[in-house]
Amino acid sequence: MLSQRGRRKADEPLRPDLDFLSQASENPYAPDNTTGAIALCIAENLLQWDAMRDKLQAIARDQPWPEWMAAYTQLGGAPDFREAVAGFVSRHIAGQPLAADHFCGSAGATAVVEVSAMCLGDAGDYAVFPAPAYQAYLPDIQNKAGLLRHDITHYARPFGPEEHPLSLRELDTARETLGTRFRMLVLTQPDNPTGAIYGEAQLREIAEWCIRHQIHLIVNEIYALSRFDRQTAGLEHTAPFVSFLPYLEQRDSPYLHWWYSFSKDFGISGFRVGLLYSRNETFRQAYGNYNAPHQISNPTQWLLARLLEDDAWVTAFQERNARLLTAAYRTVTDALDELKVPYTPARGSLFVWADFSGYLPERNREAAEALWAAIFTETGVLLTAPGGLGQPEAGWFRIVYSGVSTAALAEAMRRLSQFLNVRRGSAT
Repeated sequence: MLSQRGRRKADEPLRPDLDFLSQASENPYAPDNTTGAIALCIAENLLQWDAMRDKLQAIARDQPWPEWMAAYTQLGGAPDFREAVAGFVSRHIAGQPLAADHFCGSAGATAVVEVSAMCLGDAGDYAVFPAPAYQAYLPDIQNKAGLLRHDITHYARPFGPEEHPLSLRELDTARETLGTRFRMLVLTQPDNPTGAIYGEAQLREIAEWCIRHQIHLIVNEIYALSRFDRQTAGLEHTAPFVSFLPYLEQRDSPYLHWWYSFSKDFGISGFRVGLLYSRNETFRQAYGNYNAPHQISNPTQWLLARLLEDDAWVTAFQERNARLLTAAYRTVTDALDELKVPYTPARGSLFVWADFSGYLPERNREAAEALWAAIFTETGVLLTAPGGLGQPEAGWFRIVYSGVSTAALAEAMRRLSQFLNVRRGSAT
């Protein structure tokens, strides 16, 4: 009845926690249901949805709708939208002017990854990721483009509070392994799931390595503004986040590109708005032609353009975002510190990457999956499923702290602490 790929996908769930996620959605935690399930596995930021909803409703109500909204527009995005996007990214991320016509918009980050993969690699080529890394990168590059995923999992030094430990040594090893089929290197910063960032000199060094070997480097800054309040988080003496965009502009290479989406920093994942920025004109032309089925709806483009033009509102929104993310991060890490559970010191993003291997009878994937399932069935707290992120050692779980209310997050950590303390007591 179906094609081979259709049959394969029918039996291949998008993510391994769908059954538990469905159960959690049927009985969610709420002020009037304090025993309900709490999902800490979806990379969403809902901490300011009330403010965002009010702002968007006011724009739709008070501003006139343009004629172009009802018609087809350019494949990479309406000119009005791209001008507003260029202004926002220039002011808040790049710190310098960017060309509006170097941006292409697609219906979400998934579409941006998929269309980029279609343009930059052939079936059987590899996209390389420093791991652990976002698990859905694999279907995004593979479903249509047929690319393969290669994870770099071993580093010359461990993760710490400074820059990501990826070095040219690991890249050389990957190139020796993959040869000319190494087509793309994707870095995410702040990182998913570790929250690490790349130093400015480090990004330049990696970029020059990619240019030298004719490998496309894409820096995904989808969490560019999902960073902590530096003073509150005790980060005053560490290097700040620096966007890759200024160096991309300065170097002007056909091998350097940038991804972004409004889903995380603005908490509107359901609006489906992702961005590519590249100075490679041929890439942008190919991207636009592949992008026809992935265009952002015109009402969404118009609505977001008007929002971005209110720079004072955007600035205040992002300043509050940093404070709320910092407080939520501290809620999780304070509980982990009390439990003496190790975690990677994050510099931003929506995650805590924590090592629960001390609660495993054996350090293997089966034991990690059993612990993950037990946490949910016994506490109602759903963490990101182990496996798929490319972590080399079992026992590491991702905790998303921005997709639930402050009360729900505190309750989740209370339940998790109670569960783990009982486990620890049973083991002694």
